Amino acid sequence: MITGRRVLLAAGLAAAALLAACAAQPKTPINPNEIVIGVAGPMSGDLAAFGEQLRRGAEAAVADINAKGGVLGKPLHLAVGDDQCLPAKAVGTARSLLAQGAVFVDGHFCSGSSIPASAVYADAGVLQITPSSTNPALTDDAADKGITTVMRVANRDDQQGVFAGDWIAKHYAGKNVTVIDDQSPYGRGLADMAAAWMEKGGLKPLVRTTYRHSDQDFVQLIDTLIVGKIDVVYVGGYHDDEARILRQARGKGLKAEWISGDALNTLDFGTMAGPASDGVRFSDAPSATGLPSAREAVAALRKGGYEPEGYTLSAYAAVQAFAAAATATGSTDGKTLAAWLRKSTVPSVLGDLSWDAKGDVTQQRFAWFVWHGGQYREEPK
Repeated sequence: MITGRRVLLAAGLAAAALLAACAAQPKTPINPNEIVIGVAGPMSGDLAAFGEQLRRGAEAAVADINAKGGVLGKPLHLAVGDDQCLPAKAVGTARSLLAQGAVFVDGHFCSGSSIPASAVYADAGVLQITPSSTNPALTDDAADKGITTVMRVANRDDQQGVFAGDWIAKHYAGKNVTVIDDQSPYGRGLADMAAAWMEKGGLKPLVRTTYRHSDQDFVQLIDTLIVGKIDVVYVGGYHDDEARILRQARGKGLKAEWISGDALNTLDFGTMAGPASDGVRFSDAPSATGLPSAREAVAALRKGGYEPEGYTLSAYAAVQAFAAAATATGSTDGKTLAAWLRKSTVPSVLGDLSWDAKGDVTQQRFAWFVWHGGQYREEPK
């Protein structure tokens, strides 16, 4: 049996080793003739489709900005960080980007990664703008601590949950509804808020339960839905898990309406779920691909063989925000950039962007998207 003293000693030695390893990490020589920025997300692993969206968007923005002369007379150099949406790995990814000289980071993708990474960037005074992390705690907690360098161009889960929960309560009054989530900061936060607003609308979920990310067998969960005669399922989670759950549910005869959040905005969901994806509904920001402000960027991405779905244009817009702030202030200091952004309106591929005191975009807009034939389309209002 290990004593408490031994546990403390072992923990202390482990911490010391970790600190030594971090201190020993060599810094990449920084080219004074360029400005390094980073993009971070799941470039590999189960959620790599979203990492590609962030990388493609950031790359496109960097290419377009460099073609016009760069920022402060220097070209931008993009460093790519892969956190696989793992919180522990996100901290190392953040440190690696800083070691490469990044003065701004476009990311991370998952809220569970952005939150721990944000502390690393804040300590270094580096601006972080996430194009996709929607958990309110990211900016709420930063604001409570007086940190200003954490911002986003994505909507917040509490607002998305209000949108979804209110709509479901109105459209499915008297129906048996269940709310489930994957226990992640994103999934749990979104599901909790949606459930709360369903209840405010007079529709109390019959079942409120969870599953674990990357599980393969959902028989027990599905049996619960079947026994409960569930008419509507609302899910807070990521596309890969939902595709597996949905295939198994449809295979067992569950015909309930399926509704989810913005993590279904990748064609990978349709590929993984197959015909089971037909009719699935999810909420997200309205598509920006048809906006005049995005026309040139969208055309260039499509010419290069990539369809700018999901968060591609949001990642592009985050780089635009950094470039606008750096140009206006003549600085790459994170606090200086953040202060300027909070009092400014920035033209972007998403349209004009402005931020509140917490670093959240003031424009919180949502729409419904519906899957059919392996594609998703925005539903007309």
